[in-house]
Parts: sequence; structure tokens; C-alpha cells
Amino acid sequence: MRKQKGFSLIELLIVVAIILIIAAIAIPNLIRARMSANEASAVGSVRSINTAEISYNAAYPATGFSTTLAALGGTGTCTPSTATGCFIDSVLTNGTKSGYTFTVGGGSCTASTPQNCYNVQASATQQGQSGIRSFCSYEDAVVRYSTSSGITSPCAATVAPLQ
Repeated sequence: MRKQKGFSLIELLIVVAIILIIAAIAIPNLIRARMSANEASAVGSVRSINTAEISYNAAYPATGFSTTLAALGGTGTCTPSTATGCFIDSVLTNGTKSGYTFTVGGGSCTASTPQNCYNVQASATQQGQSGIRSFCSYEDAVVRYSTSSGITSPCAATVAPLQ
């Protein structure tokens, strides 16, 4: 008889089993790394919005702080004005980035002219997949977080600051 070359079925099954075990170990770590990256991006975006709000307030003191993302940003070739400040990029102006939804509002102060406060919130679009924490900030520019499904009320000093 001639000697046959190749792998037996048992050897192939062992190799497939080893690959499946390695994948079972690696995939949860990749998901956690992606969530961590999304959360880091959200924190960076909240900080960018804080900087844009301060810049907008300095550039347009008669208006005060912005209460919309559209007023902070712009699309395409941006021309600075009170309606499109051109302080943030067009992706963040749309309100969705890296699995998070961003909103800007007037905060807990009464509406006035000039607007003397603002509130920015970042909530995971798919809680537990995009990220676990929600982030917020207001005119003191401290980024705060909550592990609940979202920060429903305006960001307050009672929400834990990010360290």
C-alpha cells in the first residue's frame, strides 16, 4: 500500500476547536475595547463642545452661549455667524458620533439674552454596545458621567465628575 499524505479528520477537528477557543477568548475583549474607545471619543467630543461654547460666548457676547449644535458648527464651507459658529466639525454638528448621540440645550437656567448657561449631553445610542456610561457637562466645563441609561435632566453638580 502507498502511504497517504494529508491530515486526518481528527487533526482538523482539533485545529478548529483550538481556533474556536481562541475566538471565544478574544471577541469579548475586542467588544470591551470598542466600547472603551467609543466612551473616550464621547468624552473628547464633550470637551470639544465645551471649548466651542466658551469660544462662541466670547465671539458673540450679545447672544451668549449656544443652545444648539448647529449654531456651534456648520456644514461644508462654513462662514462664521451666530447661526453657524464654525467651532466644531460637521460630524459632531449632526449630533451623532462613535455610537453616541449629542445634544446641547439651555441648561437649568431661565432663557435670557444673552444666554448665560448651556448643557451638553452624550448618550450611548445602544446602551451596553456603544458604551456603558453617559456623559454631560455645563458651563463649568467639568465632564460628568452616569452609568444609567442616559442623563435625562440637565447635567448637575450631583452627577459624578469624570476623573
